[in-house]
Amino acid sequence: MFFLAAEGGGATHNPIIPAWQEIVVGGIAFILLCYVLMKFVFPRMEQTFQARVDAIEGGIKRAEAAQAEANQLLEQYRAQLAEARTDAAKIRDDARADAEGIRQDVLAKAREESDRIIAAGKEQLAAERATIVRELRTEVGTIAVDLASKIVGESLADEARRKGTVDRFLSGLESAGAR
Repeated sequence: MFFLAAEGGGATHNPIIPAWQEIVVGGIAFILLCYVLMKFVFPRMEQTFQARVDAIEGGIKRAEAAQAEANQLLEQYRAQLAEARTDAAKIRDDARADAEGIRQDVLAKAREESDRIIAAGKEQLAAERATIVRELRTEVGTIAVDLASKIVGESLADEARRKGTVDRFLSGLESAGAR
């Protein structure tokens, strides 16, 4: 348009101030552009921004809910862990008590068995001692009778005499050993 005005050969136009036709066309274009932006673009942008805000807020709410659930699960886990530790301590204590009871039972049985073995050994020893004493009495009696026969010079073959002599001799030995 500036060229058209220049060709017209008329008055020179000020380049700083636009022509009124350009102002009208620019104003109409501006109004049309504002109408299109307000009618179509801004609502779409507002929907997009609102969807994004909803997604962010929903994500934050979901994250807070997940965090709350995780905290609740953590507390349940800690409670279960404490309960398990308590149960384990109780089981350990019970096992120790059972072990001590078993130990005491085994020791008592061992003592009883030991006492029984000692008593049986003492009885056997007493029986063997009695047998040995009997055998020794018989042997000592025989030796004493033989010796007495040699000293006295007569035969002590008679059983009643021999038994009386042996018993007197052994009684004399026992009374001498008791002193």
